[in-house]
Amino acid sequence: MPERRRRQHALFPGTFDPFTLGHLDLVARAATMFGRATVGVARNAEKRSLFGAEERAELAREAVRGLDGVDVVLVPGLVVRACEEIGADVIVRGVRGGSDLDLELQMARTNRTLLPSIDTVLLVPAPELAHVSGTLVREIAALGGDVSRFVPKNVADALRARFAGGRP
Repeated sequence: MPERRRRQHALFPGTFDPFTLGHLDLVARAATMFGRATVGVARNAEKRSLFGAEERAELAREAVRGLDGVDVVLVPGLVVRACEEIGADVIVRGVRGGSDLDLELQMARTNRTLLPSIDTVLLVPAPELAHVSGTLVREIAALGGDVSRFVPKNVADALRARFAGGRP
């Protein structure tokens, strides 16, 4: 039986395009559970993002400002490598439903194979945020809808500016 120890630092990786209130809920809970949580904004060249990686990281930084024990970094490659670099000993991911669960289990098993000392903890979002996704938020914003109930204010402002043709 592995020795039990209290986890100290969680990495919450993702694309965060855009950073939502669901993400904010999960990272705040991770920080409470583990004492420290880092939002890892993925640089994924294969995914076409509305905001560039640096923009997404800055939006996340502003959204988590004021949360104790939370910071934001860019993750240019493998999540397990980022865990090693920042000293995280657990990965936190959100699961909204069955399709998320299937994907997250596959990733958790793969990460555990790549770095056996890393565990993955799956968190369920708050019920009022469980339906919120980046895709949904982008679609609403693109059509001129109000996304303020789904994202932090700074993100809503950035989306409004982006779809108005301006730069946030």
